[in-house]
Amino acid sequence: MTRQRYVTEFGMGTDVHGSDMTKAACRAVSDAIRHSSLNFFKALGRTPHDMEIDVLIGVPDPSQVDVQSVAEMLPYGKVTVSAEPGGLSIANDDGTDPIVIANAGVKVYLANA
Repeated sequence: MTRQRYVTEFGMGTDVHGSDMTKAACRAVSDAIRHSSLNFFKALGRTPHDMEIDVLIGVPDPSQVDVQSVAEMLPYGKVTVSAEPGGLSIANDDGTDPIVIANAGVKVYLANA
C-alpha cells in the first residue's frame, strides 16, 4: 500500500525558561497546525482518523523530547514523531537559563488502497 502526501506544515515553538525540549516541540507542532482546516476528507471518502502523520522535530537535544507528549498534540490519525538535532538554544547573559527553540515539520498522508 502506498501513501499520498496531502499536507505539509511547518512550525516553531519556544521554551523561554527551563530549557524544556518537549514543551518547545509541542508548541512548534501547535504552531504548525493552528491555522489548518483540512476539508478534503469527505471528497475523498475518508475521515480524519485515516490520516498517517509524520512529525519531525528539530531541537538542540533530541534525547530530551518526550515523543508521546508531542504526538498527543495531534487529535486524529496515526502519529509518528521523531526528533533530531536542530532548532536553537540562546543563552542568557550568565548562561544559566537558555531559550530553546524547536522546529516542527508535520506531514499528513492518506494510504492509497
